[in-house]
Amino acid sequence: MRTVRALTTVLLAGAALFGPAAAPVLADSPTPSGSASAEAEAGPTEAGTTFRTAAFFRQGQQATAQASTGDYLYWVFPADTGQRPTVTASVTLPEATARHGASTWRIDVYDGLRRRQPCMYGMQSRVAAKEAPSVELSCTLRPVRPYADTWDEDPLPGSYYVRLTVTGLPEEDLGQSFTAQVGAVSAEQGGAYAGGGSLAAPLVPGATTEDAAVDGAPSAVDARAPEGGWSSGWWSDRWIWTAVGGVLAALAGIAGYSLTKGSGRPSRVPPAV
Repeated sequence: MRTVRALTTVLLAGAALFGPAAAPVLADSPTPSGSASAEAEAGPTEAGTTFRTAAFFRQGQQATAQASTGDYLYWVFPADTGQRPTVTASVTLPEATARHGASTWRIDVYDGLRRRQPCMYGMQSRVAAKEAPSVELSCTLRPVRPYADTWDEDPLPGSYYVRLTVTGLPEEDLGQSFTAQVGAVSAEQGGAYAGGGSLAAPLVPGATTEDAAVDGAPSAVDARAPEGGWSSGWWSDRWIWTAVGGVLAALAGIAGYSLTKGSGRPSRVPPAV
């Protein structure tokens, strides 16, 4: 009975020690960054026409643009380690009476090395009927990792380019005006996707390993950083769970020893035996 009480006391002490540290991890891991439930913050009102001129916006913002069907529109946003970005696009089409048939729209997402990233799920290409007033697109990427081997194509922290265009429509409809809205939010994945290293610098345009501010202007890395800045890459909630696991293993060892060592020599055994 004494052993059971001692074991209970030790376990309760461990829970009290690590409970406050572990609770935030459990609360934060599935929480989206820039939740779609809140009203989106206004972003840029124009889009670029190439990778080099892509309009910059941050997650949680709503970027808009007016263009002509047939144009390629480009935006760029930052994504950091542990995030799983979801990119959405809404295209308001020209009046149905001015269109001659259905149209096919598509969004593609590229990382800082301009490698097209596949979608885990979502409708990145959809056909809009002639009478449809709009079309909705989405693409959920794989979680961003802090580091990858040279032969891998895992998403890495840095800039992510969004390209929107129409890939099929009647030739008579080329040049008609439309309005696009693009946004991105992320679900925090935490230590489950942490790696064993980190990049020297996030993959953003103009970034180098010796990137620095010039004449008071922010460096390329700082200018393209998420709202809270870039993470260091080495810390993740995996450290907390590793520490908790080590302490629980030690407590289990102490409990096992207490249960098996017994209470010493039985009283009925003579001292000389």
